[in-house]
Amino acid sequence: MSDLFSFSMFALLFIGLASGLPLAFVLGGLALFFGLIGWGTDCLTIFVNSVYGVMDNSSLTAVPLFVLMANFLTASNVTEGLFDSARYLLGTLRGGVGLAVIIVATIFAACTGVVGASVVTMGLLSIGALTGYGYSKPLTAGLVCAGGSLGILIPPSIMLVVMASTAQISVGKLFLAALIPGLILALSYALYTLFVCWKWPDMGPALSPEELARVPVRDRLRGCLINLVPPMILIFSVLGSIYTGVATPTEAAAIGALFALVLAVAYGRFSLTMLHRAVVETAKTTTMCMAIIMCAACFTNMFLGLGGDEVVKRLIVTLGLGKWGVFILMMIILLMLGCFLDWMGIVMIVLPIFLPLMRIYAFDMIWLMTIAAVMLQTCFLTPPVGYALFYIKGVAGDLLTTQEIYKGVVPFVIIVVLMVALLAFFPEIATWLPSQSKA
Repeated sequence: MSDLFSFSMFALLFIGLASGLPLAFVLGGLALFFGLIGWGTDCLTIFVNSVYGVMDNSSLTAVPLFVLMANFLTASNVTEGLFDSARYLLGTLRGGVGLAVIIVATIFAACTGVVGASVVTMGLLSIGALTGYGYSKPLTAGLVCAGGSLGILIPPSIMLVVMASTAQISVGKLFLAALIPGLILALSYALYTLFVCWKWPDMGPALSPEELARVPVRDRLRGCLINLVPPMILIFSVLGSIYTGVATPTEAAAIGALFALVLAVAYGRFSLTMLHRAVVETAKTTTMCMAIIMCAACFTNMFLGLGGDEVVKRLIVTLGLGKWGVFILMMIILLMLGCFLDWMGIVMIVLPIFLPLMRIYAFDMIWLMTIAAVMLQTCFLTPPVGYALFYIKGVAGDLLTTQEIYKGVVPFVIIVVLMVALLAFFPEIATWLPSQSKA
């Protein structure tokens, strides 16, 4: 009977998602349906305990604070000034403007942790500029999508907070574990951009002398410093306080939100309208995240309560994959589901099923969550449901076709997969920094 329940729950889950229903409603509805069949009204007690467990999780308090920080930074428009200065500073290089996109996107990712804001902001700033300078349209699409998607990997990231809560590991240590892989991935994007523009100059030409002459070198440097130093102070204050153990991730998030508000005031962008908009958007995003997390907790607990975990274990044992075979299977499932689900759905569905198995095989949970976070970059880049693809199409309009966007993200998806392989062979990339931390 448990086999029938398990397969039926997942079959109906994908049918519900394919029909376009909201993820939270699908998860919660299936949990209630199968709970009443399997447990009767006793399932309601399980649901209450599941919801209370999410509400009582202090780690998740950091989510609304990081989202609020992201909204304040978006309102401050610091990214616009930084990109304008960086593209002229690096414009003498082939692919220099594309390199500026990656650098600014990486800094913005480290300040926000919200992909939607990163992709939309970078798209608005750079698509017109890149295409106007003669950049390849697929490369333009790939740069904006991949650079903007770094927001879920480079800390502070709300995805890392949710993953740490799900895996019951330290949020601070997971932040530190993801930092170096995130920066290496950003560096890989930059090196790829410089290589293709060196190999095929028409894909990303250097700026003309006339264009560069519009902004003196002194103004470029001053603009970079004015728009770079404050965000870097914000990044180091948040991550540094976690690394040294001075503040918990939640306390660091509060510090970051306050400093982001100060930045908005300093850049002359503060108003009561801006404050109201930022708070409302934060409430919407937080409510959406919490609804999915609570419904997913009910779904997972009901799946486990009906014997689903034993079914999965028997299936994997029957396949005879072994320790690394199970790891590869998990990565493949994350990659495949990324074509159809967003990161929240994948984290809340896949991790509770695989984590008990991974603990049996004695995997380092910090390393495993880091490598899973890297792989989940692809869920924003892989069609047909990659959210970054929709964001950039909405921003670009007729400047980029859907085919050009799909073509442009393929090399960056390959880079992500290669990064996963690098972390698998050299786990110290992810585990060294947390081992040095007092968090």
